[in-house]
Formats: sequence, C-alpha cells, structure tokens
Amino acid sequence: MNSAARRGFGRFYVSTYPRIIAAAALLVASQASFAKDRVIETKEGALKVETVTEGLEFPWGLAFLPDGRVLVTERAGRLRIVEKDGKVSEPLKGVPKLLAEGQGGLLDVALDPNFGDNRLVYLSFAELGEDGAGTAVARGKLGKDRLENVEVIWRQKPKVEGRPLHFGSRLVFAPDGTLFVTTGERFKFDPAQDLSTTLGKIVRINPNGSVPDDNPFVGQKGKLPEIYSYGHRHVQGAAIHPETGKLWESEFGPLGGDEINVIEPGKNYGWPLVSWGKHYDGKEIPDPPTRPEFTDAIKQWTPVISPSGITFYTADTIPGWKGNLLIAGLTAQGIVRLTLEGEKVTGEERIGLGERIRNVVQGPDGAVYALTDRSGGEILRISPDGSPS
Repeated sequence: MNSAARRGFGRFYVSTYPRIIAAAALLVASQASFAKDRVIETKEGALKVETVTEGLEFPWGLAFLPDGRVLVTERAGRLRIVEKDGKVSEPLKGVPKLLAEGQGGLLDVALDPNFGDNRLVYLSFAELGEDGAGTAVARGKLGKDRLENVEVIWRQKPKVEGRPLHFGSRLVFAPDGTLFVTTGERFKFDPAQDLSTTLGKIVRINPNGSVPDDNPFVGQKGKLPEIYSYGHRHVQGAAIHPETGKLWESEFGPLGGDEINVIEPGKNYGWPLVSWGKHYDGKEIPDPPTRPEFTDAIKQWTPVISPSGITFYTADTIPGWKGNLLIAGLTAQGIVRLTLEGEKVTGEERIGLGERIRNVVQGPDGAVYALTDRSGGEILRISPDGSPS
C-alpha cells in the first residue's frame, strides 16, 4: 500500500458518518460514570448488575473456557484470560498482526466445538495488506500464555483501501460444526451485491478454512463458494437459534434501519439497493417491500439502537428471559430484549445500563455477561437480585 493510502486508514470523515459522532458523544458521557454494582428493575423483576472486572481496552469478544475462565479480546489487538475472581492476565502471545484503527482491530473470539480435545481458538480481526484491509480469521492452539501454531484460515476478498470501517465480525459455529463468519462491506456499498467478493457477506467455512460442499454457490462461475448469504451492510452480531439451528444476525443500517435477520442459504438481504434507513446525506433509499425479491428483516429500528453482539437466552436463571433474543446496544446503551414466537418478534424491552454495550453472552452459570465499549471497559454480570424485599 502506498503512503498516501496508508495514511487514509487513519482519517475519519465524520461529517459524512454521523453515527460515529453520536457514538463519540455517548462514549464521553459514559466515561464520567463507570458502571457500579447495582440493582435495576425490569419487566421480569429486579436484576443485579455486578462488575466482574474492569480496565479492558474496548473489549469486543468474549468466550467462556470449560473451567469457567473467560477469553476476552481488546480491539487494540490483545487477547486476555480473565480468572473467576476477575484477575486479568497479561496479553497472550501469538495474536496475528492486525490493523487497530477505527472500527478495525481484534474482534471476535470463539472456541472450537471440540476444544476439550484440540484446544483450538478462533479469532476474527482486521488484517492489513498491500492493497488495503479486510476481515480475516485465524486459529491457534491455546497454551499457558500464548496461542500456538497460529494460522490464518480465511481472508475477505478483496482487501480495499479507505476508511477503517465495517469489518464486522462475529464467529459462530453451526450445529454441524461449520463456522459462520459475518462481515461488513467496508463502507463500499455496491460490493455487497457482488458475488465475486466477500464484502458484505456472511460466509460459511469448515474449521480448517475449506469450503463445505453444500454451500449455496459452490461450483457456480464467478461466485465465491464460501458465500452463504449476501446484501449485508455491517454485521456485528450472530447466534444460532437453539431449536431451529438457523443463523440469526444483527446488522447496522445507515441513518436508521438497524436490523435483525434470519439467514437462509443463498438469499439476498438487499443492501445497498433497499434499506429501512436513509443515506447519511438524507437521500432516500427504497424500502425493502418495494423489492420483494430481497429477504426482509424480521425487526428494524429507526431511530437506531446500533446492535452489536446477540445471544439467545436458554437458561432458567432469569426465567422470564428464557427463549428471548438479547442484543448488545451501543446507541441504546444497554441490552435490548426481544420476545419471540417462532421467527416473529412479539415484544421488546430496553434494559438500560448507562453504557455502550458491545457484546452479550450467556454464561455457564446462567447469568448474562456484557462488555462495555470504552477504554477502561468492563465485563458485567447480570443475574436475579437476591436481596430481601
């Protein structure tokens, strides 16, 4: 990459990207009021919010190890282990080189379904190359203080120059052991519709990076075989439905139009040809119903909630939440809880936490764990309040 292009990765043209301006304002506000242990009232009763640990640098991804410890990524490029008592390890060695600018950096983390036997850990991150940057996925074996034998198993095609925006990315293993990787369209719009690229796509690969034979575009000329669905803008949340096994995702709209989608193989979700939002300059975008050939969202928000990580709550610890979809809300500054009937959203509750929430995960103890999106970020634990009435 030439020097002028390289400098371009450090520039933010916020005048054309108002969501970043709003996010920055909210971040400044949240810095003044760190979350403390407290009780909050919800429709399903009082919940206790505890700080497991703090001092993390924009934590992004979280995965529970079998022994109850937590792997957590920091966007600046660090992978750490958090002990049960909240003690944070030194950064693990072996993390791939990455681009830690803008929305780029070390993103999600996931454990191999056979982690107990192979100790493999998967990371998604923004990777810099000669022609620009793109999302990539690496895996390595978890040792005492490092990842060993790290290899990149998938790279977004092509790498592109421009602002360091819209990398995605979540990693989710399907029941059949294949790996879903969500991406963004790198703020390039049209490539989301181009099946010769993986910008604005959800891809499905085997754990070693090879392509499953039953992917929808395998063997079709001019179409990349790892693509599972397309027409996506910026997918930062993904989860497998516990009953149907389908992939659900959360996706950023532009000025309005944040979405929840149920993903079907080979389907086109419309971006940038349709959206429930508008362009940042106020220019209208056709609504999805005007183009019925595209698959529409099952839920959209205008004004936005800025949805990041999502999870289906399946435990009994918070009984009223069982079967619900929980969404980490950045602009919403909390967790958005959706009640469901099949693939239909029947209700919504905002669980205000006063913080930008980057990810939400159900823990092995049935509590809900959330990451706050800031310097000095925290892992929060949310569980029923046991205080006497």
